[in-house]
Amino acid sequence: MNTPSRRTLYLLLLAFAALAIAWYGWKHFRDTGPGADFASGNGRIEATEIDVAAKLPGRIDDILVNEGDYVAAGQPLAHMQIQVLQAQRDEAVAQKQQVVAAVASAQAQVAVRESDRQAALAQVAQRESELDAAQRRLVRSETLVQEGASSIQEVDDDRTRVRTTQAALSAATARRRPSMRPICKSPAPWPR
Repeated sequence: MNTPSRRTLYLLLLAFAALAIAWYGWKHFRDTGPGADFASGNGRIEATEIDVAAKLPGRIDDILVNEGDYVAAGQPLAHMQIQVLQAQRDEAVAQKQQVVAAVASAQAQVAVRESDRQAALAQVAQRESELDAAQRRLVRSETLVQEGASSIQEVDDDRTRVRTTQAALSAATARRRPSMRPICKSPAPWPR
């Protein structure tokens, strides 16, 4: 029987060790894919269809992406026709300006009424002062007539002045107070 030589035996052992190291390296260092949670294979995958809706109804003006494009959250996909919305906004702005103008007009009317009120109060104070002066003059005139130092005509004039000033004060006081009469919407029927 032919026995293999030592050199052949070493070569076989060396070849066997190289195969064992290669197998061990292939088993432990090969690329196993993206990980244990991923599956791999061949074929076709269909994505779930997603419906997209706008916050407000309306017509689309132009579409910014194509079917199958990758999009990010918050990315605009289309532009809507906004002419009607802009017209409604412009109308609301105009109505706001009308209200602002109405408020300014009402404030101006309040200021006019307050000015009229202050003028009426000043006129009442003036008439009260005039009445006080007329009453004092009447008292002096009456005293002078009793002493014979003045004429009765002067006393009569002073009495007339007092009555006239009282009437002016009453008129001024009446203008100062608001009217308490109800406002009639329709005229009263004529008496028969």
